Amino acid sequence: MTLGEQEKVIGRFLNRLPPGGPKCVRKLSLNLRYQQEVRPNVKSSSLTDGQTLSKEPPSHALKLSTPEKMKDAQLNPPEEALWTTRADGRVRLRIDPICSQTPRTVHQMFSMALDKYGDLSAMGFKQQGTWEHISYTQYYLLARKAAKGFLKLGLERAHSVAVLAFNSPEWFFSAVGAVFAGGIITGIYTTSSPEACQYIAYDCRANIIMVDTQKQLEKILKIWKNLPHLKAVVIYGEPPPTQMPSVYTMEEFMELGNEVPEEALDTIINAQKPNQCCALVYTSGTTGKPKGVMLSQDNITWTARYGSQAGDIQPAEIQQEVVVSYLPLSHIAAQIYDLWTGIQWGAQVCFAEPDALKGSLVNTLREVEPTSHMGVPRVWEKIMERIQEVAAQSGFIRRKMLLWAMSVTLEQNLTCPSSDLKPFTTRLADYLVLAKVRQALGFAKCQKNFYGAAPMTAETQHFFLGLNIRLYAGYGLSETSGPHFISSPYNYRLYSSGKVVPGCRVKLVNEDAEGIGEICLWGRTIFMGYLNMEDKTCEAIDSEGWLHTGDTGRLDADGFLYITGRLKELIITAGGENVPPVPIEEAVKTELPIISNAMLIGDQRKFLSMLLTLKCTLDPDTFEPTDNLTEQAVEFCQRVGSKATMVSEVVGKKDEAVYQAIEEGIQRVNMNAAARPYHIQKWAILERDFSISGGELGPTMKLKRLVVLEKYKDVIDSFYQEQKDVTYTPCKMCSASNLTLCFRFKYGRNFLNEAFWNINCTEHRLTEDQALYQVPDIS
Repeated sequence: MTLGEQEKVIGRFLNRLPPGGPKCVRKLSLNLRYQQEVRPNVKSSSLTDGQTLSKEPPSHALKLSTPEKMKDAQLNPPEEALWTTRADGRVRLRIDPICSQTPRTVHQMFSMALDKYGDLSAMGFKQQGTWEHISYTQYYLLARKAAKGFLKLGLERAHSVAVLAFNSPEWFFSAVGAVFAGGIITGIYTTSSPEACQYIAYDCRANIIMVDTQKQLEKILKIWKNLPHLKAVVIYGEPPPTQMPSVYTMEEFMELGNEVPEEALDTIINAQKPNQCCALVYTSGTTGKPKGVMLSQDNITWTARYGSQAGDIQPAEIQQEVVVSYLPLSHIAAQIYDLWTGIQWGAQVCFAEPDALKGSLVNTLREVEPTSHMGVPRVWEKIMERIQEVAAQSGFIRRKMLLWAMSVTLEQNLTCPSSDLKPFTTRLADYLVLAKVRQALGFAKCQKNFYGAAPMTAETQHFFLGLNIRLYAGYGLSETSGPHFISSPYNYRLYSSGKVVPGCRVKLVNEDAEGIGEICLWGRTIFMGYLNMEDKTCEAIDSEGWLHTGDTGRLDADGFLYITGRLKELIITAGGENVPPVPIEEAVKTELPIISNAMLIGDQRKFLSMLLTLKCTLDPDTFEPTDNLTEQAVEFCQRVGSKATMVSEVVGKKDEAVYQAIEEGIQRVNMNAAARPYHIQKWAILERDFSISGGELGPTMKLKRLVVLEKYKDVIDSFYQEQKDVTYTPCKMCSASNLTLCFRFKYGRNFLNEAFWNINCTEHRLTEDQALYQVPDIS
C-alpha cells in the first residue's frame, strides 16, 4: 500500500467518527524518510494532512524495546508470592521447563509483532458499506496516542481504563494504550445496568471510561457521583448530546496526547514488568457478586502465544488468520482470541456490526470469510436453527439432498474421524451440497471453528459434523487467561475439551470410582488473584499455586479432558445423593428437541424436578424471546399431533399432545438414569424462554441458577407441597382395595404436573421401572 493509499484509509476511518471527531488523529502521520531510516522494513503510515504524530521529535514514535531491555524485564527469582489481591502487586510466575518463554510485557509482544507484521492489515471495519483497514504500524501509533491521552487525563498507575462499548478499533487501541500508559484495561458488558457499571467502575478504580453511544454515556452520568476515582469519560461512536465538563469526544481526547512528551510514555513503558497486572476481567456473577480477575502482562503474552499455538492458529508468515470480532471483549474468550492473539500472530481482525447477534453476523462472515472462528454454544445453536428453518421452507428435492449429504457425512465423521481418505459418496455430497452451505454461512475458508464458555449438546455437534464442520472445544476460565485445554485439527476427540496446553499442568483431586474429580490447573495461564478479595483468592489458589476450578471432569488415557459438571452446581438431595445436573439437563434437551433450556431442581429436596422452556424465535431488533415457536419446535408439535405454533398455545392452553410427549421423553431419560434418585419426578414449562434481559442468562449465555431459583420460587415450591387428603380408589384393574399400593405420575392437564393416581393392587402393581416410587404398606 502506498503512502497516499494509507493516508486515505486512515482518513476514512476517522471520518466515520461523529462531527467533532478526532482531528488530532487525522494529523497522525510518520515522516517517510524517518521510517525508512529507523525501520526500513516498514512502509509509510500517514494520514491525510501529512503532519507528524506529535510535536515531539519523531524518533520516539517507533522506538522499540531492544533485546537488552527485554532481558532486563525478565524476573529475577523473586520473593513475590504466587498470588496478590492488590492492583499494584506482583506475583511469582509458574514457569515450566517444557515451555519456558522469556516473560514479556504487552509492549514487547507488540514490538516483536511490529518488526514482522508492520505493513499487514491489523483491523478491518466497515465504513459506508466499504471495508477499510488499519495496518499494524498505524495500530501501534494509535495505541501510543491513546496512551498519552490517558496520561494527560490523569490515569494513575494500577488504576483502570474501563470500556463500555461494542467491539471496534477504538476498543482495541484504547485497551493497548491503557496498558502502555501503565493502567489496567477493564471491560464492562454493554448490557450492564447502571448499578452493575457502578460496581465494576468503583471496584477497579476507573480513572477514565470509554463509551460508544449516548445510551452508555447516560448510564455513567447517572452513577458518576458515586465513583470517586473517575476523572473523565470519552465518547466516540456518537457525539455527546451537549457539551459537558470532563466528557470528551475522541478528537479532543487524542489531541490531549500531544501535550505529553514521547519520552514520558517511553519511561512508563520501559518500567513495566511482566508480572504486573494489565487487565481485569470480571466474572459474570452467576454464583454471587462479580469478581475482578487480575491478569498479568505475562498471563496475556504467554497465553496469546502458546494457547493459540496449541489451537493451530498460524503466524502471518505462513497464513494470515482472519477472524470476526463480535463476542463481548469484556469476556476473556473474546479478548484473548480477538485482541491479544491477533497481535501475537499478526492476524487481521474484522469487526462485526453491533447487531451481529440479532442477525447481521452471517452477512459479515460472508463478506470477510474468516479462516478461524469462535462462538459460544448458543451462537452455534442459532446458526443450526436458522439452517433448519431454511431447509424446512425449501423444496422437497433440495431438502432431501441436504438430509442425504448430511447423513453420509455425519456417518463418515463419526466412524472415521481422523481419516483424510473420504469415500466417493462423502466427497460427492460435500461437492454438490455441503460446500455451498458452508459458503452461504461464510465458512468457505474457515479451517478452525472453536467453542467454549458453556457445554454444547451432542445434537449441535452432530449437526455441524454433518456439514463437515468440526467444532473444536476449549476449556478454561477467566482465571486461566482463557484456554488451558484446547482442541485442534491434530488434537480432537468428540465431546472432549481437548488436551492441556503444553507448558501447563492438570490434576484431578478427590476422584471417585469413575475417575471423576475436581479439575485443578497450574501454569503461566493462572491469574494473579481476585482484586480486593483475599478470602476468595485463597479459596481458589492453594499453597502450591494450583487453581481449584470447582469444575469436575475426567481424563482419558490419551489426556483428553471431559467436563462432567461443577461442584457448586452439584445437587445434594435430602436423601444425601449427589446429582450433577448438567448431564441430566443435556439428556432432556437431546431427547426433546422442542426444549430450549432445562434446569434441574432438587438441592436439599426429597426428589428432583425440572423447569423447562420452549424453543422460540428472537425479536430481530431487541433479541428478546418472542411467543413464536421455532421451525424445529413446530415440527415437534406436528409430529406429536399438535397444531400449536406459539409458546402461549402450548403453555396457556396446556396442550395435551405436547405435554404428554414431553412427559414420555422425560420418562425415557429416567429409564436411562444411573439410579432412582436421578429420576425427574415433576416438571413445569415456563411461559418465556430464558434470556440475558430476563436475568436467567449471563452475557455469555451461561445459566444463572441462583437467579432462576429466586425468580421462579413459587413454581418450584409448588413441586414440593405435601399432597393432603388423597383418596385412594380401588385398583382400576380388579377393583381390589389392597393397602399395599404403588403409583406413578401420569401427566394430566394441570400445569404444575399434579398427580393423577393410578392405584393398583399387589398383583397388578406397576413394575419397578414404571413406578417412580412405592408407597410402603400402611396396614
